[in-house]
Amino acid sequence: MLQTLRTKLQGWPSIVILGICVFAISFFGIESYFATRNDTYVAMVGKHEISQRDFQDRINEARRDAAARAGDQFDGAEFEKPEVKRQILDQLINEQLLRQTNETLGLKVSSVELRDRIATQQAFQVNGQFDPATYRAILAAQNMTPAMFENSQRASLEPGLLPRAIIASTIVTDADMERYLNLLYQRRDLRWFAVPRPTLTDTEVTDAQLDGFYKEHQADFMNPEQVSVKYIEVNGADFKIDAQPSEDELKKRYEDQKQRFVQPEQRLVSHILVNVPKNATPEQQKAALAKAEKIAAEATPDNFAKLATQDSDDLGSKRSGGDLGWLEKGVTNASFDSALFALQKGQISKPVLSDEGYHVLWLRDVRSGDAKPFAEVRDQIAKDYLTTERDRQYNELAGKLTDQTYQNPSTLDTAAQALNLPVKTTELFSRKGGQGIAADPKLVQAAFSDDVLLQGNNSGLIDLGNDHAVVVRVDKHVPAAARPLAEVRDQVRQKILDERAAAEEQKRADALLARLQKGEDMQAVASSSGATVQVVADAVRMQQGVAPEVLLQAFLLPHPAAGKAEFGRVSLPDGNFALVGVDKVQDGDLSKVSAEQRSTLRDQMAQAYGILATQAYIDALKAKTDIKIATDRM
Repeated sequence: MLQTLRTKLQGWPSIVILGICVFAISFFGIESYFATRNDTYVAMVGKHEISQRDFQDRINEARRDAAARAGDQFDGAEFEKPEVKRQILDQLINEQLLRQTNETLGLKVSSVELRDRIATQQAFQVNGQFDPATYRAILAAQNMTPAMFENSQRASLEPGLLPRAIIASTIVTDADMERYLNLLYQRRDLRWFAVPRPTLTDTEVTDAQLDGFYKEHQADFMNPEQVSVKYIEVNGADFKIDAQPSEDELKKRYEDQKQRFVQPEQRLVSHILVNVPKNATPEQQKAALAKAEKIAAEATPDNFAKLATQDSDDLGSKRSGGDLGWLEKGVTNASFDSALFALQKGQISKPVLSDEGYHVLWLRDVRSGDAKPFAEVRDQIAKDYLTTERDRQYNELAGKLTDQTYQNPSTLDTAAQALNLPVKTTELFSRKGGQGIAADPKLVQAAFSDDVLLQGNNSGLIDLGNDHAVVVRVDKHVPAAARPLAEVRDQVRQKILDERAAAEEQKRADALLARLQKGEDMQAVASSSGATVQVVADAVRMQQGVAPEVLLQAFLLPHPAAGKAEFGRVSLPDGNFALVGVDKVQDGDLSKVSAEQRSTLRDQMAQAYGILATQAYIDALKAKTDIKIATDRM
């Protein structure tokens, strides 16, 4: 075949064809003929991918938050529902759209906002105040630098920039307030009575009816899927640390970690910011620099606060005269840091360029760092030594357990023998969890994962917190199965009778409602069914002594015509029905609403309107953005 091609491709045609081939290979790269792209994104927002890792991390975060709120009532199976997964993915898509809009509009998280976010976190506070030493120590324990942590915090703040701006610009008019207050404090004259449950006369249930109902509602009579697991656990609380550090070891640790016990130099600074848009033109940059130079030339320690209040673009600090408080190295960006620590006390800087724009700095005071002596921190170092030693032993044993169970994925026995740890077993539990260690949502999630349940492998190391971890594998698996009719016969019969009673009660309530709507007296209708009418004049939405369901129905009914009531039917929590009548509707008495209440309400309304406007804006962004969702990867 090749010889035939060689024979036929002679002269200029062969030159043209070979030239095309060479061009294609050189232009596209020969690897394009062999390499294939396997998409792994869960969603594509424009050109940005939301990866499976990002999606799973967010699901895990939501699961942890829900478990913390619900406690023993937590149901991990909720997060396996497609609609819940889609809600979480929509949140990620919304956040990405907002980040892309931030880029377009030049919105950025200011250094002041970032600083305030970090300073208010309780983990970094001592006696209610931000403590830099605690801040650095906690980050170091997590193998993070301040810059790494600040970047993560900045990223978490970014999606909120535009919503906060929209909410801040939302206007609630006096007419909006009056209309809402009139609805909120509206008064209604209402009457109502609970319809007594009728005595069920048809209590005969045949075998055929039992069998038919059971088959139709079999899902209501299922034993849930259950597993029991074998597990090996490593718990740092069980470790006994017998060795005590010598004085020389403690002193060496003090020298090695001396930075922990040194309060770094801090500087009290105020600033004036001249904002430079992210996509600024050369003319805008020159104008901003000229303005900053003019401010720097005019600024003195006496008028600096006034100029900041008047000219600064930093909304967070301008109200306090540009005050940024005490700062230390590494808290702000590099250019700001460099300029600040080059100043002498009382000096005002020339304009300093950062990502936000031009800063004019005034160094008001300097506080030198002091190291605590060894004697003062000795007990703390000794305590830290024991903690560190326990952590070291825990990490070493947990690492060995991970290696052993990974190398022998079909058994825990090898790891148990090598590490001299017992293999324990739980009782059967469902996806809702069980007792003891099986109550932990992370363990339940691992036990029912495909890798562990279907593939029969050991789980990875499951971190239960506080130096406590386990590796599990399935011991027994009991699939979900319908309970036999003989076992649930009484339950099925009762459900049939309950449905009959409910249908009969609704039929009776509808008949009574029809009589009211035809104009019969409510008291006479109630008496005919053995009920008593309750009357409430000037009822408000928060009325005490009236069932919430009755109140809700009363305020959903239309305004009655003069001399004629409006009636409705509502279900009560106990399964009964109530009939509700509204005779009169009046606007609220707004003279009782204080100025403080109005102000609070105005803020709440602005917040609510702003949230609605933000969602509308996001919907508009979605409409003009190419968004692809891979439902099979969710």
